[in-house]
Amino acid sequence: MGKGRSLELYFIDGKPDGMLTAEVFNWTGHVLKFPRTRIAEALRREEAEYTGVYILLGDAEGQPLAYIGEAEELRARLRSHIGKKDWWETAVLITSAANNLHKAHVKYLESRLVELALEARQMPLENGNVPTRSSLSEAAVANMEEFLDILLMVLPAIQVDMFVNKVQAPKVVEKDLSAPVVPVFELTIKKEGLLATAELRDGEMVVLAGSQARKNWVGQGNSDHSYSKLRSLLQETGVLDTTTSPAVITKNYAFSKPSAAAAVITGRASNGRVEWKLKGTSKTYADWEAEQIEKDD
Repeated sequence: MGKGRSLELYFIDGKPDGMLTAEVFNWTGHVLKFPRTRIAEALRREEAEYTGVYILLGDAEGQPLAYIGEAEELRARLRSHIGKKDWWETAVLITSAANNLHKAHVKYLESRLVELALEARQMPLENGNVPTRSSLSEAAVANMEEFLDILLMVLPAIQVDMFVNKVQAPKVVEKDLSAPVVPVFELTIKKEGLLATAELRDGEMVVLAGSQARKNWVGQGNSDHSYSKLRSLLQETGVLDTTTSPAVITKNYAFSKPSAAAAVITGRASNGRVEWKLKGTSKTYADWEAEQIEKDD
């Protein structure tokens, strides 16, 4: 089990979708997230003068897009992106509270973040390639990796999950009578003879490789639906192979919500709490969940 940490979020203007800062006790890092509509206020802040890494998030031609960069003075770089990059809607500035990151540090962090984003394949990058890592001492690399470890905990907490790799390696099952039983669920589309299998692990619905899915999105909303966009992204990254009939999940993939997993399988908006059934039974995920709560009473 990982070590617990305390994350402090400060909503600067008192709005959940406004500017916010994120800090962790005993971590030198500092994160500022803001919508483009608040860029004037954001760039007046002290940390905007610092050396750091930045992430731009938005949509281009109806598809999500991100850009990762670094700068010795973030304010000047962001100003240049106002006109040159008109697609972004949200920015994240990553600095240190004491402004003790220098050019080599942020070039290293930029390179690592681009690597991680490409590996996770959660969002397309405008970056053409992985930037060259700066030359750092062994001690400095260790410090930057520790800085990065905590940053990768902070970013998903502020809804920047493009670095989270949802593809999971198949787990080796060993006999351990003391280990908790992992619940297994199935989703079937009887008319089409399709079967998908998933395991509930660490609070995520992990759809297993080999699970079958509809070849096309058949639900209303077409490409505008958020789960349709997720399905398209999984096709682009090779997690969902639609060249076969039926389509197949090629790698274990972790979904944060049962309904997201169900929508990708069924090709339409779905209530995963009802669609997924405990393997070998007619018990829905919702019924199974209610039983687990009752056991704790």
